[in-house]
Amino acid sequence: MRTQVAKPIEILLVEDSKGDVGLIEEVFEDAKIRNNLRVVEDGEEAILYLRGEGQFSGVPRPDIILLDLNLPKKDGREVLEEIKSDEDLKNIPVVVLTTSKAEADILKSYNLHANAYVTKPVDFDQFIKVIKSIEDFWLEVVRLPSK
Repeated sequence: MRTQVAKPIEILLVEDSKGDVGLIEEVFEDAKIRNNLRVVEDGEEAILYLRGEGQFSGVPRPDIILLDLNLPKKDGREVLEEIKSDEDLKNIPVVVLTTSKAEADILKSYNLHANAYVTKPVDFDQFIKVIKSIEDFWLEVVRLPSK
């Protein structure tokens, strides 16, 4: 009997903080689950990536998106709205991962159909714990839609 190797989970991280990107990359590199973490640094790049346009022609469709709200060029709220209003993209789970604890941001994100809203802790150990919990829940527990 042959064991079939599971296809890696495609994760798109939309984050402009190089420090946060580095920490998140480290956590996902140590993951028990095979994953491909792709990173874009602003909202315009995120939309180009998701539509496979320009330099992102032929990139794999993400299984899940980790989206910061406060992005250059196109804000995360606008990106979320575009994703969830696009027939080809709306079924991709989007986890808002941001420093904002503002109730207005939380409400707006859920009104725009975010699948989860997670506030980044400032404490290093807590930040790692939060990323691991996202990994555990979204990559191990939840069944993601197939393309």
